[in-house]
Amino acid sequence: MLLALAGVWGGSFFFNAIAVRELPVFTVVVCRVALAAMILLAIMRLSGQRLPRGRRIWGAFFAMGLLNNAIPFTLIVWGQKDIASGVASILNASTPMFTVIFAHFLTDDERMTGGKVLGVLVGFAGVAVMIGLDALRGIGAGLFAQFLCLGGAISYALAGIYGRRFRDRGVSPIGTATGQVMASSLIMLPLVAVVDRPWTLPMPSPEAIGAAIGVAAISTALAYVLYFRILATAGATNLLLVTFLIPVSAILLGTAFLGETMLPRHFVGMALICAGLVAIDGRLISTWSGTARGGRERP
Repeated sequence: MLLALAGVWGGSFFFNAIAVRELPVFTVVVCRVALAAMILLAIMRLSGQRLPRGRRIWGAFFAMGLLNNAIPFTLIVWGQKDIASGVASILNASTPMFTVIFAHFLTDDERMTGGKVLGVLVGFAGVAVMIGLDALRGIGAGLFAQFLCLGGAISYALAGIYGRRFRDRGVSPIGTATGQVMASSLIMLPLVAVVDRPWTLPMPSPEAIGAAIGVAAISTALAYVLYFRILATAGATNLLLVTFLIPVSAILLGTAFLGETMLPRHFVGMALICAGLVAIDGRLISTWSGTARGGRERP
């Protein structure tokens, strides 16, 4: 399930890259969240579940939809107009690093440790290497687009912290997913009507239509079903490991079908981000340390 989730989430960058060639940014985002909302709502109805009611819970859905869907989807799709899907996916892999920082200040039970601090520093070094020194000096192309994708990662991190409250309110995982994408749709619909006016756009190609459907049905609705299934069976820490795999699937899809070219610094940056995530996760280091101690203590 973890491999499948990495594939469908990595596919979102692939689908976005195709759709944004012909469709405006807000239109792509609305297609994604609105269709995903209809699919998830149908799944809830078929399973006999109902969405919760009440102003407070729907206020939380709107806040979650803004942080977890509307803002990051828009920033990442906007950024992908100027950078490759693989680069966008690598920048997205910085989400856990931002989560560690924000959780330290915004929660009482997720404080920074030495390993987490090391992981954040190594991960940020990876982001800096991937962006490149020329870009940081304002010479490289696509700098603004890369920072847009980083903004999406920051929004995802804040959403992860904010979303903790739904567990305490007794909302089912799929109910949270459905409520937030429905709220996202309501947030984005007026914006797309004013800015993009999609009814005035020329008919997109079958490829663009297929990409819009794919990112909604596969990379959003199906992804959420897999996400919450893994969360229920393996826990949040194991779920975090998917971040190692998403850039790989996005890069493979981009190079195989979109003709994208990845520079050596992109792979170096991805390796540093992965190393940072290993340090943040801590289990591999703890296992190695325990094995080393066990070996020394063995008679």
